[in-house]
Amino acid sequence: MAVVNTWWEVKVLCDPALEDTVFWRFDSFGSQGTSTQQRGSSCVVQAYFPQHRLELLDLSALALLIKQDALCSNLVLPRISWQLIDEEDWSKSWKDHWQPEPIGDRFLITPAWLEPPDGNQRLVLRLDPGVAFGTGNHPTTQLCLESLEMRLTYEKTDVTIADIGCGSGILSIGALLLGAKKSYAADIDDLAVHSAMGNRTLNGLTEEQLPLLHGSLDAIAQAMDAPADGLVCNILAEVIMDLIPQMHTIVTADGWGILSGILLDQSKLVADTLEQHGWVVSTLWRRQEWCCLNVRRSPS
Repeated sequence: MAVVNTWWEVKVLCDPALEDTVFWRFDSFGSQGTSTQQRGSSCVVQAYFPQHRLELLDLSALALLIKQDALCSNLVLPRISWQLIDEEDWSKSWKDHWQPEPIGDRFLITPAWLEPPDGNQRLVLRLDPGVAFGTGNHPTTQLCLESLEMRLTYEKTDVTIADIGCGSGILSIGALLLGAKKSYAADIDDLAVHSAMGNRTLNGLTEEQLPLLHGSLDAIAQAMDAPADGLVCNILAEVIMDLIPQMHTIVTADGWGILSGILLDQSKLVADTLEQHGWVVSTLWRRQEWCCLNVRRSPS
């Protein structure tokens, strides 16, 4: 009989304001997959860990740290539970909680294993993100998709974009569904690139429309035939600030950018860095403690 691997499934019912801290704690303990769902005014954050990686003592320590985080933020103490599940249950469990989700005015993010509801008039963006990459639940992903919607609804139809840190490919796919001609997408994580390849196929897109690259801005620059009309980048603020000095090299002189993964209290530092390197912030959109900067190249 084949050995069935077992996993720890950890669930945290918490205030939405604690959600990103919980994700960070899960990541620091080596989670192999996460998901989140709203439940009334609270949210349920789940993570999965190989059984051999964590002892009960480790799980207790993780729970204590999350509760301390809530106390330090003056939030209601979260409810935390865990259980052992089999491999096949793990691969299925997080999917059970994910339903089609409307974002903005035009998108319906739809799990690959479900059909959109009858009568749907939205653009269906199909995703099978694997266990480690975005599903559209996070505020920064939603802000980026809404910004793309605003931008591409009124742009010319042959727009080319660059997607730095593409993850599941959700932003590139969204841009192409909105009418963009091409998106060069890159990620430093091989698993992310593999996930994005699967999602490219799910949405009926070609390699020509969505070339996927291992790397970052440099990989995109090398692959391009000409500068892009705009770029999207939904990663950490610190990484974005490192990229800003080179961003002008991959977009046209009147190019635009959509930048997120930025906490509100980091927005001024990012905006100042952009200004120092020839960019102007057109709008700042916020959701919860996160923001999205819509930017343009400064006139010469």
